Amino acid sequence: MAISQAPAALQRFVDDELMRTPLLVDQVIEGAVDHIRKGMAGMLPHDRAIAGDLLQSVLGHRQHVVDYYLKSLREQVTAELGCTPAQSTARPATQPAAPPKASALSLVDEDEVAVDVEISHTIEAIRSVAEYELRELQTFVSALVGDMDVARDHNPFRAEAHARALWHSAQALPLSRGYQVTYMRHASTPLAQVLRKTYAGASSRLEATGLEPASHRTLILPAGSRRPRPENTFNPDLYRIRDSMPVHEHPPAPPLALQQLLQQADGPWRNLPPDTTSGERDVLRDHQRAQLLGSANDKADQQAIELVSRLFDALVGDRDLAPDIQLLLARLQAPALRMALRDPKTLDKDNHALWQFMDRLAFLGETLPEPGDTRRAQALRLAQGVIEHLAAEPEQTAALYVWALARLSSQEQHRFEQRCKAAASEIGLLQPLEDRLAASQAPLSTLHGALDLAQLDTVPAELIDHDAAPGKSAAAAKNWLDERRAGHWVRMFMQGRWVHAQLLWPGERGELWLFADGASDTTWAVRRRALLTLHGERLLDTLQPRSLVRDAAKTVMRRLARER
Repeated sequence: MAISQAPAALQRFVDDELMRTPLLVDQVIEGAVDHIRKGMAGMLPHDRAIAGDLLQSVLGHRQHVVDYYLKSLREQVTAELGCTPAQSTARPATQPAAPPKASALSLVDEDEVAVDVEISHTIEAIRSVAEYELRELQTFVSALVGDMDVARDHNPFRAEAHARALWHSAQALPLSRGYQVTYMRHASTPLAQVLRKTYAGASSRLEATGLEPASHRTLILPAGSRRPRPENTFNPDLYRIRDSMPVHEHPPAPPLALQQLLQQADGPWRNLPPDTTSGERDVLRDHQRAQLLGSANDKADQQAIELVSRLFDALVGDRDLAPDIQLLLARLQAPALRMALRDPKTLDKDNHALWQFMDRLAFLGETLPEPGDTRRAQALRLAQGVIEHLAAEPEQTAALYVWALARLSSQEQHRFEQRCKAAASEIGLLQPLEDRLAASQAPLSTLHGALDLAQLDTVPAELIDHDAAPGKSAAAAKNWLDERRAGHWVRMFMQGRWVHAQLLWPGERGELWLFADGASDTTWAVRRRALLTLHGERLLDTLQPRSLVRDAAKTVMRRLARER
């Protein structure tokens, strides 16, 4: 997400780091060259000749490699800060022409996926080697922009930016893609090691200016895509959590005062300006909670109010949720409380229609374009209309939220049909192409084992899944792919970044699959073998709603434990 106006202190930091980048790249090249030379001694003559060609090209085009790296990193940082590119981003007259940009419809084969796999390996290598230094630098950069709670990662020199810059620099070599990918392999570990020192040095320089870092304890570093993710088996017992809520002693409240307050609770939220800060929303929630607790005479009602309030405190503070989604979810607090007081089954399971509706609303925010896009605004206006209808209903029932879920699903189906209609011409071109590809006996890849994980000695050992059986992994990938249907959402690493994509068209022969980027108009036609490779490398998986109340319940339990 681009920053509308980069603070002066952040801009000075960026300029200083970019000025140091050429030296960084020189050190990476030295490390890659050294790695290639050391490996040549044990190679067969043919492989030694190939390595020699790569070594000669790297040394002969060293300045071009540096220029390409700096140009890519500068462009990425410029986009992050949302400012005008400097004159120094122009390509030197002696530099070879940059590779042409992909067309509107990208045909992604195994060779293209090999590049994405290498970029992901580089990202994971950097995160593994420089994890502590990244954490420290993120707190200092957050302090530069005044975000002392580290609400998000403001560091424009993240691992992803350097990994993409490394691939861009590899394309300065006038060699085939296989050679370029091989160079990136050799350079990944030296890059990670150099960046570890670079990040540490940047933190030290910021600290020397007297800058106090933001709070470490609130920082959440994204997990690597290749690291094993534990199964989420937590099943919140909301009744038990409710019974642990504190009870507030106060004089008896007038009859029906609690119900009247609940009916009126949505009014302030309905009139809340869109640019209301999270702090202002917190003040409103605290005020309403105090009013409701003061009007509840029954212990169970008090504990239910306290529980729902704490759940929503955790839920709307979820940093994975966009601010516009947080605001919509906050408006559901009063209806949710009315539901919990009226229907005890609301606390039975996390698959109650109320919680499922909230999960689907959050999922909607994940699959729409970024905030500020007109398509996102239109979709969320429709969702807001549904929420206003829910809040206005005097009787909160599960059936009401089943209806709301159906409304969201209907809107999502309409958007999917519109996307398919817009891609009709592309699908018409892809079907005959798929027929030709399916009939062709040509090899799928020209990189000759570029995806062989066992050969990736530049990948840290802890990032390799030694327990995965290749045959089992291939069978799992095939079964997963065969279960995909038009309309399904996936999370995939495509062209150097993680994207949320929707399957528009699975080819009739299963050879070509057309995906649409949820955040833009981009589409990708991906070959089957490429998809199997991505899934096997943990760079492609199902995207589905997560349980917000389950995550919120975990947060509430952790906070309760700290209070005791």
